[in-house]
Amino acid sequence: MTIRRFPSRRHFVAGAAQAAAALALSGSALAAGSLPKMTVTRDPNCGCCGNWVTHVRAAGFTVEVVEVPDVAPLKTRLGVPDPLVSCHTAEIGGYVVEGHVPAEAIKRLLAERPGATGLAVAGMPIGSPGMEVAGQPLDTYEVMIFSAGRRNVFARYRGLRQV
Repeated sequence: MTIRRFPSRRHFVAGAAQAAAALALSGSALAAGSLPKMTVTRDPNCGCCGNWVTHVRAAGFTVEVVEVPDVAPLKTRLGVPDPLVSCHTAEIGGYVVEGHVPAEAIKRLLAERPGATGLAVAGMPIGSPGMEVAGQPLDTYEVMIFSAGRRNVFARYRGLRQV
């Protein structure tokens, strides 16, 4: 005679929770491991651009840096609106990333895949990634999502913290 034992409801719920946690962890690990390569075009004389590259690399992005004496023609070709221009331009996953955009916002862009040209942080706000200045108060700044003829706020940050 064979006795079949079925798991208790407690064991079933615990097992299901463990499976869900494992799936979530493997999904986030997969997402982190599947970030597309980023190409950053910058002026070799700009120090804050190098600091921003360090920021996105620390966030898990693989970055190729291209140094050119004039980045303006690339910005025009990629459709960066003049009011959103900053000091460096990145290309990743079919999007343009202009200026000191936090890595967190880039990851959100890549996860959500909106129909847009890209993201931009206009100018060089104090406290944005690459623009940290000791002793200076942090600026609150907007990450704009843009495409031809359209610009909207994608996120607001104060330093690296979304507000």
